Amino acid sequence: MKAEKIIPIAGFPVVTTTSPALSRYLLRTVRANKKATLFFANTNFIVQCRHLLDKIKRDAVTVVNDGVGMDIAAYLFRREAFKENLNGTDFVPQLFCAARTPMRVFMLGGKPEILKKSADHVRRTLNQMVVGSCDGYDGMAINRATLVESINNSQAEVVLVALGNPIQEEWILANRQALNANVVIGVGALFDFWGGYKPRAPRLVQHTRLEWLYRLCLEPRRLLRRYTIDIMTFLILCRKYREGTRQT
Repeated sequence: MKAEKIIPIAGFPVVTTTSPALSRYLLRTVRANKKATLFFANTNFIVQCRHLLDKIKRDAVTVVNDGVGMDIAAYLFRREAFKENLNGTDFVPQLFCAARTPMRVFMLGGKPEILKKSADHVRRTLNQMVVGSCDGYDGMAINRATLVESINNSQAEVVLVALGNPIQEEWILANRQALNANVVIGVGALFDFWGGYKPRAPRLVQHTRLEWLYRLCLEPRRLLRRYTIDIMTFLILCRKYREGTRQT
C-alpha cells in the first residue's frame, strides 16, 4: 500500500489506513493476480515477532494496527494517530463482503472440531468458497511436507492462517514465496470466534476499546503475562527504537 502513510512502531512499518481502503487494495491484488501478505499488529505481535522484523520489511508485508496499545504507542512515541483500529475478526468478513463474487479460501490452523465449524461459518454465513482446510495440530503435522502443494492445488485466492503469534507469521514468511495464493493473512484467534469456541466481547465493550480486558477476564492464566510483562516489553521496544532513530 504505497500511497498510505507509515507510522513506525518499535521498528515495524505499520500502515495507517481504513477497512474500505485495505479491502480495495487486497481485491485489486486478487484481480491483478498479484500477491499481498497482511499481518495485524497488536502489542503481543510486536513483542513476539520482533525477530522477524527484517524479513517482514524485506518481503514488503502489509502490517496494520490492532488494538488500543498501538494507538497509545503511536501517540506517545510518534505524536501521530492511526485512522482506524483494524483487526482480523472484524476485517476479514468486511473483505469478503466487499468481493464481487465468492472468494476461494483455504483455512489453516485451529483445532479440528473448531476448524470444521469455522469453515461452515465461512461457507454458510459469509458465502465464500472454502476450497481446503488443515487443522493446526495432527493435520498440519501429518501434511507439513505437502501442505503448500495442497494449498496451491486448491487454487485458493485467500489463505487464512490461524496459528497464533509468532508461529503463523513464521510459517507465512517461510512459505509465502512458494504459495500461489494472491492474499495470505495471519488471523490469530479468528477461527475460535467463528467456530463458537470463544465469545466476542459485547458491542459496548468493543466500542469502548476494552475488548482486551474482557478477554483477560475470560482467560486470566493465558493472557495475564500478555497484558502485564509483555506490555512493558512493548513500551521498552518502542522507546528503544525512538531513541535509536534520534541518535541517527
